[in-house]
Amino acid sequence: MVSKRMNVLVYSGNGSTIESVRHCLYSLRRLLSPNYAVITVTGDAIIKEPWTASCALLVFPGGADLGYCRTLNGEGNRRISQYVDCGGRYLGFCAGGYYGSKRCEFEVGNKAMEVVGNRELAFFPGTCRGCAFSGFVYHSEEGTRAVQLRIPKAAFSKGIVPDVFRSYYNGGGVFVDAPKFENHGVEVLASFTQALDVDAGEGSASVVYCKVGDGAAVLTSTHPEYDRPDFDSNLDPTVGLPGYDKIVKALKEDDQQRIDFLKACLLKLGLKVSQEETAIPSLSRLHLSSVETDDMSRLVEALKDIITERDGEQYIEDENDTFHLEKPSRWSLASVGDTPTRTTDGSSDHREEEEEEAEKDQAKIIEYDKIVKRLLIHDTGQPESKDTPYFNHHAYVANLKYYEDQSQSSGRTFGKELLYGEVVTSTNTLLEKNTAILRRLPTGFTATATVQVAGRGRGTNVWVSPAGSLMFSTVVRHQMSLTAHAPVVFLQYLVALAIVEGIQSYDHGYQRIPVRLKWPNDIFASDPADSSGKTFVKIGGILVNSHYSSSEYLCVVGVGLNATNASPTTSLNALNPPTPFTLEKLLARILTCFSTLHERFVRTGFDETFEKLYYKHWLHTEQIVTLEAEGGIRARLKGITTDWGLLKAEELGWEDRPTGRILTLQSDSNSFDFFKGLIKRKV
Repeated sequence: MVSKRMNVLVYSGNGSTIESVRHCLYSLRRLLSPNYAVITVTGDAIIKEPWTASCALLVFPGGADLGYCRTLNGEGNRRISQYVDCGGRYLGFCAGGYYGSKRCEFEVGNKAMEVVGNRELAFFPGTCRGCAFSGFVYHSEEGTRAVQLRIPKAAFSKGIVPDVFRSYYNGGGVFVDAPKFENHGVEVLASFTQALDVDAGEGSASVVYCKVGDGAAVLTSTHPEYDRPDFDSNLDPTVGLPGYDKIVKALKEDDQQRIDFLKACLLKLGLKVSQEETAIPSLSRLHLSSVETDDMSRLVEALKDIITERDGEQYIEDENDTFHLEKPSRWSLASVGDTPTRTTDGSSDHREEEEEEAEKDQAKIIEYDKIVKRLLIHDTGQPESKDTPYFNHHAYVANLKYYEDQSQSSGRTFGKELLYGEVVTSTNTLLEKNTAILRRLPTGFTATATVQVAGRGRGTNVWVSPAGSLMFSTVVRHQMSLTAHAPVVFLQYLVALAIVEGIQSYDHGYQRIPVRLKWPNDIFASDPADSSGKTFVKIGGILVNSHYSSSEYLCVVGVGLNATNASPTTSLNALNPPTPFTLEKLLARILTCFSTLHERFVRTGFDETFEKLYYKHWLHTEQIVTLEAEGGIRARLKGITTDWGLLKAEELGWEDRPTGRILTLQSDSNSFDFFKGLIKRKV
């Protein structure tokens, strides 16, 4: 099995500043989407989580590198160093540049600000000395400058780079004697053109590239990640500092050169950069519909006690999100209450324009939970294709009914009530984080989307969700009384089975689509690039969140599956199906499989029939792994327990002979890296 490096991790822990993290996220998302998921990572996750296998680039933003040291010295830096040495990539802006150098010398002689000491990463084998220009004040723009950098074009084999450009500077250092370290794999990518206020030794390097084992690092003293629109909101030219308006003007004038330079640095690190900048999409209207009109009436009736009114408009204000209710036809919420409501007309279009403008006025990294979500309730029938051009509701309903008729199930099919948005934060967040709504939703209620802008994954993982991915979350109400014979932990196994079974029963000729289960919650497929069929790549993930309420578990089962998208990784349509998968039909098939499996599970628990089905599809039969938490012993995987879904492993002794000892391992207290044959227990 192999893991594609899809994540760009931006450190957001102790020492980093909110603004620097936001600039990193925004600029890198614009330049690297949809090829990578640009997400934040904490110091705790760097130390404890198995992030390295899927990480294409680790980014340390501006801030104060002493905070980085306090959190990561020791085990954290050991893991970062090992990651880079084994082929990983590191990008450090300003404080991240100090942190990536062998020695940091900051404001030497200034007792109030002096920071001097060696650093453990030592990607640059010399000293980063600052401030390169005097005047720096923490949490202030007083030391801000638009410094000119000169670029040696010979250092870049890819991309278009300017000869010179002006870059945002506020407290960075200079990489002392950088040209002297050429034999150590150091290349100067940019140099200051102005006289510096500290001794730079030979040269005046402001950006360096460092070859580190099989990997590499780029360290900067300025902030080429600070994006021009952010200058409008964060670098206010009216700030009462002498010459500040001229700084902002200069940075705006050289913004394209800044972008070109940042792209070239990313290419130098081996990343795949988008040819055109990817716009961060605005959230779209949500569409709520149902296969049966009566189901929609019951749902609205259940929601009416949490609906409030402001200025003649109706809202649901929940824990995480606020929803503005819109109605497209004759029926209105007034039928379940006494408040008259408006139908959708030109005024709602005007509101939409106002809300889109409000989004544009916000800081570049939008706080999506602060944006009011527009919810359009379809009381009769389905949304028309002109309203949802990327999801055909009529095709979805037709396929749901077809598969329902083919099934042996006598229960209620999942997915009859559907919430769809072209662009949403996260389908899991919309359901799981809004508990007032969640408590009123029936089992099988499903949310799906075309694009997610803040998708959620297990641990530090975020599922990449460009258009073409199948993303959905389904509500399951699991009674506490079922725990004895049908523990709720098995929901993740049921949906994993539903995905594989749904793919292979999608239509005639699909039964041999090579998809498998990786314990406990991933979907893998045979790598189409490997003709031997022995290599598998991840194509999907599962996330289950639950709340306990009134003698039942309220569960939200989230799925992300690469279905029709061409990047960033292998998708189902790359597996040579008889005809390409469509999202509407695939969603309908997986949901009908899920409801059938769940109905049986409630009756029988995870019995022998489920065991056989699970082992038919899983990847780990007789696989030998190393148990690091057990002193490095070797063990052979034997299956899962039928009571709590724990992984069973048989200890091996000399010449891999069984010792007779059986170990059980929990998915939430162990990190499994089957790519390297290791099982790592989280601290």
